Amino acid sequence: MESALSLDNFVTLGLLVLLQAVLGFDNLLYISLESQRAPADKQAMVRKVGIGLAVVFRIVLLFLLMSLIRYFQDPFLNLNWTGVIEGSMNLHSLIVLFGGAFILYTATKEILHMMSLEEDHQDSGGQRTAGQAIFWIVMMNLVFSFDSILSAMALSDVFWVMATAIVLGGVLMIWLSDRVATFLQKNRMYEVLGLFVLFVVGIMLVTEGGHLAHLYFFGSEITPMTKTTFYFVIGVLVLTDVVQSRYQRKLLRRKEASLAKIAGSSET
Repeated sequence: MESALSLDNFVTLGLLVLLQAVLGFDNLLYISLESQRAPADKQAMVRKVGIGLAVVFRIVLLFLLMSLIRYFQDPFLNLNWTGVIEGSMNLHSLIVLFGGAFILYTATKEILHMMSLEEDHQDSGGQRTAGQAIFWIVMMNLVFSFDSILSAMALSDVFWVMATAIVLGGVLMIWLSDRVATFLQKNRMYEVLGLFVLFVVGIMLVTEGGHLAHLYFFGSEITPMTKTTFYFVIGVLVLTDVVQSRYQRKLLRRKEASLAKIAGSSET
């Protein structure tokens, strides 16, 4: 009992909670954007229930990975089209590839939807029922879970430590998800930035899945996008958006001043 409640385990717990927060940024963004597609009066409930169910399934997944890790890593599909595509798929790589492809599809569809100039254009909210939104939040949360759970297993082999970190991370995500969603609703222009960030998340997952499957396309190995590269790209996107927004406001003020000057000259 003393070893289970040792200081090392509590230090590891703190590190795992911090890890959950860092690795959960992309997941949190997806949850905030996905929940906006549910009816407006149910979006907060969708986020809470979706994350709550996802936490339960994460703990189940943690137990399965600890018990059956080799089945997730053993290859079951070999691709041997020499010079075109080569690799060996396992369950882990297939799940990550599917999740990345789905996120790329979702982000692309929403970006095209925003670019539509039809008169009957409507907001993306309300395109899903609450149940459908919860389903996709849970499914994508499981895709994002692999990195955090495998990283946790590298730091600890104590189940209660990892399960507690998952629960605390889920509570933190519930608290942050409402704030992120509210910010996006009040600052709709940042939705475009959010969708492009989600697009980069999809690319990161696809490259990670390709790396796990040891895929080669036309003789070139698929290498994963590192977290460092991911955060650097996100930083560049945010900086570009901030500079562009300020520049547009500056041009607008100049235009308004010019129009006011012309109007004043015409009156005289």
